[in-house]
Amino acid sequence: MSKPYLVVEWNDTETDAQGWLVVHNFVKGYTGGGTRMHPSVTKEEVERLAEAMAYKYVASESETTGGCKAGISYDYKAPDAYDVLRRFLIAMMPYIDNGVSLGSDLGTKYEHVLEIFHEFGVDIPLTQSMKKDPAVLQGIKDYDDLLTKRIDGLLVNDVVTGYGVAFSADEAWKFKNGKEGAKVVIQGFGCVGASCALKLSQLGYKIVGISDANLLVTCEDGLDVQKLIDHKNVYGEMDKDYFEDNYEVRPNTDWLDVDCDILIPCALEDVINAANAEDVKASLIVEAANIPISAEGDEIIKRRGIDIVNDFVANLGAVRAYDAVIFGLVEADPQAVINDIERLCRKNVFRLFTEAKEQNRYQRDVAHEIFKPVKSDLMEYRAEPQKAAAQ
Repeated sequence: MSKPYLVVEWNDTETDAQGWLVVHNFVKGYTGGGTRMHPSVTKEEVERLAEAMAYKYVASESETTGGCKAGISYDYKAPDAYDVLRRFLIAMMPYIDNGVSLGSDLGTKYEHVLEIFHEFGVDIPLTQSMKKDPAVLQGIKDYDDLLTKRIDGLLVNDVVTGYGVAFSADEAWKFKNGKEGAKVVIQGFGCVGASCALKLSQLGYKIVGISDANLLVTCEDGLDVQKLIDHKNVYGEMDKDYFEDNYEVRPNTDWLDVDCDILIPCALEDVINAANAEDVKASLIVEAANIPISAEGDEIIKRRGIDIVNDFVANLGAVRAYDAVIFGLVEADPQAVINDIERLCRKNVFRLFTEAKEQNRYQRDVAHEIFKPVKSDLMEYRAEPQKAAAQ
């Protein structure tokens, strides 16, 4: 892991919350990444996530944006979670106002982030020069409009990442000449996990297990993903009152015990680790979450010969959608955006698996070479000229 360009620590004045902004690199003075909130967040985790974002922007074919991340160690279900997020973003506002583009991640909502930005006169964070570029300003309006639209009944911003993961999984499975109707287990059922499960079911895969913060539900014949989505709560938790009679409910810690072909972790970091990596039954792991496999767990997965589509290749959908619309690369139409994400995810996965096969190497090792980010540019900051002091 290379050193980040910038690390800022924040300590809340009203709670025991602690947070960090980590900028791994700037490209043309601009950097982007989400803000997560969870009691387990650490500075080291945010540094790892920021580095992954830098790689993700390269995989997204971005020429305008480096990678950053923000993290707050606090319970996202707490009654004052929004207030904590607000105070954190206020503290980060000098960076946000000069090209550090923070969005949402695990435990936060993008509409809340934007609401706080708007309170302080910020639409979408931009560099000073971007604020004067009519094309970029139009891109922001187009992106804001896109966020109000739906596809498959879900808000566009709630599906772009999950759909990209599903396309990545499908491309990798086809490369492996996998059987039709392959069995999939989804760990985590927030926006990413839910939309990924939905798209994979549309593509003909059988979702045999889904876990959330409370439980694991399984069905050998396949779960009704749409029905589970229709009745989940705001935290991505499923409602047992709407389960079918042939569903089995188990502790959510059993998610690795379900027999499957494809395993997709969609929530926290390091959920596959030295203690459980030997228990993985799938022949393919697709990382919808950021850094869901620990370094020790990864060595075991690599030794066992399990194929992976790593995080910054699989889950780039939201990054690509933002970058492509803001900078006028793709029409701000839901289907056009999804088609662009599908094209890019399939292209990257095919290249990754082809090169890994030709070199007889682990996909993650190859991905870190293919999508290595450039050294950081400087932050773009232009101070107003000071008036001469009175004589």
